[in-house]
Amino acid sequence: MKIIGITGTLGAGKGTIVDYLRDHYGYKHYSVRGYLIEEAKRRGMEINRDTFVVIANDLRAKHAPSYIVDELYKQAAANGENAIIESIRTPGEVESLRQQEDFLLFAVDADPKIRYERIVSRNSETDHVSFETFIENEQREMASDDPNHQNVGKCIAMADYSFNNDGDLEALYHQVEKVLR
Repeated sequence: MKIIGITGTLGAGKGTIVDYLRDHYGYKHYSVRGYLIEEAKRRGMEINRDTFVVIANDLRAKHAPSYIVDELYKQAAANGENAIIESIRTPGEVESLRQQEDFLLFAVDADPKIRYERIVSRNSETDHVSFETFIENEQREMASDDPNHQNVGKCIAMADYSFNNDGDLEALYHQVEKVLR
């Protein structure tokens, strides 16, 4: 069983890479966001980015910095198929997954204005924000000294492979294919 973790900036194309790996290589998708949506519903909380941050930080503080990803890994291991875990946000999650055989971490980034246009067009429940709020959200998640809080910048630095997604889909797919070969 191969495991690919994916990290990256908001709207950079994590989901696009997930879809590509799922559709072309049969990878099973495990989503931190999906996990947090279910947890928010269970707790009767509003579905938005701020809620997800609060829940994720709470779960990590109560259990371990890698708790959510560990739970998703358990699901993947029980399934036994190649899997992609989206979205890695703490160094503890990376360190935990590195203990597994056949793990790779992918990171994706793109120009902030391009990423903002993408999140506006995808129109999900957490993406109805101004450009200023988008940048503030990202800055909040990019660095933290608290191991239970998001540190996407450090995760990106820990990646085995990094992709730039300023171009079209074919350019991104070409980068992914090059790594898979």
